Amino acid sequence: MRTARGTTRKDPLARLLTGLAALLGLAVLGVLCPSVALAQAEARATPGVRAAGLHISDGRLLEGNGNDFVMRGVNHAHTWYPGETQSLADVKALGANSVRVVLSDGHRWTENSPADVANVVTQCKANRLICVLEVHDTTGYGEEAAAGTLDHAADYWIGLKDVLAGEEDYVIINIGNEPWGNTDPAGWTDPTIAAVKKLRGAGFEHTIMVDAPNWGQDWQNVMRTNARSVYDADTTGNLIFSIHMYSVYDTAQEITDYLNAFVDAGLPLLIGEFGGPADQWGDPDEDTMMATAQRLDLGYLAWSWSGNTDPILDLAIGFDPDRLSSWGERIFHGANGIAQTSKEATVFGGTNPGDTQAPSAPGTPTASSVTATSAALTWTCLLYTS
Repeated sequence: MRTARGTTRKDPLARLLTGLAALLGLAVLGVLCPSVALAQAEARATPGVRAAGLHISDGRLLEGNGNDFVMRGVNHAHTWYPGETQSLADVKALGANSVRVVLSDGHRWTENSPADVANVVTQCKANRLICVLEVHDTTGYGEEAAAGTLDHAADYWIGLKDVLAGEEDYVIINIGNEPWGNTDPAGWTDPTIAAVKKLRGAGFEHTIMVDAPNWGQDWQNVMRTNARSVYDADTTGNLIFSIHMYSVYDTAQEITDYLNAFVDAGLPLLIGEFGGPADQWGDPDEDTMMATAQRLDLGYLAWSWSGNTDPILDLAIGFDPDRLSSWGERIFHGANGIAQTSKEATVFGGTNPGDTQAPSAPGTPTASSVTATSAALTWTCLLYTS
């Protein structure tokens, strides 16, 4: 749940306690919004019980302790630049709380071995980053002849089960990158459901991420239309959708309509890739993407750290964190950017507000319903829930 600020409470128990205190001529001490305590107790549920790790609840991505986690990070092309592991420390130093790591299942590029993936996870944890792992070989299936299937990607993940088991607090599995092109994108739905079920049948408890068709941009709204059926096919409910926003999303209306559609439906979504610089296909509206993601508390992961074929999309020039491009400056230091909005996952011992934050002192009470024998007092208080 989100943090609610400045909520005025007119709690019956509060009125009773303060009314009795007034009648008895006692100072009102320590009456700190009983409804707040009740909400916190309900949020904590059974003492000592927590989810297996990162999970979905009420359309939100939560940590195992119930803390709302909003991804603010970048993509990193690890499979093509396996020696650039310093990049993880560099993006963390610039404020990122998460990173999406490009891997290969061996269909199109050199397969990332279990040892290599284990090292990536270790490096992410050492740098206090939530790690989204994705198979890139599926990109543009049905239109790109070299692309692999989601079924093949699912088999790759199953082969990594020993590496990923127990990492549910730190790792999200993005089954396949942009797993369908523009040719018959309606064909995306059934293979996506089948791949999710295959991983669940193999015993994976991680949050699973699925990318949209149309090269991730879903401009024909196949994912948007079929999201509920895909989500319901995952018996754990721990499934999050990823939209990639590039030149298709060049107006504010297109962006807000798409993101609001998922929020209104109570379905989890993030912007798993997006670009800002104009290219031959158009000029994405990154300002609206970032502002709307911030307003709706949705995650975003910018493409990409460095090493792009088209360097216009490099956030850092030559993998050098001291040489940010204009795109990198926008993402890290601009309005609604990573430095301004990112909060580290509490699994790393961070200080995001949650049940451990002390309540604030109540404001000045306001009397109402005053009679000869009673009065109701209300005040403004801060409600923190996790």
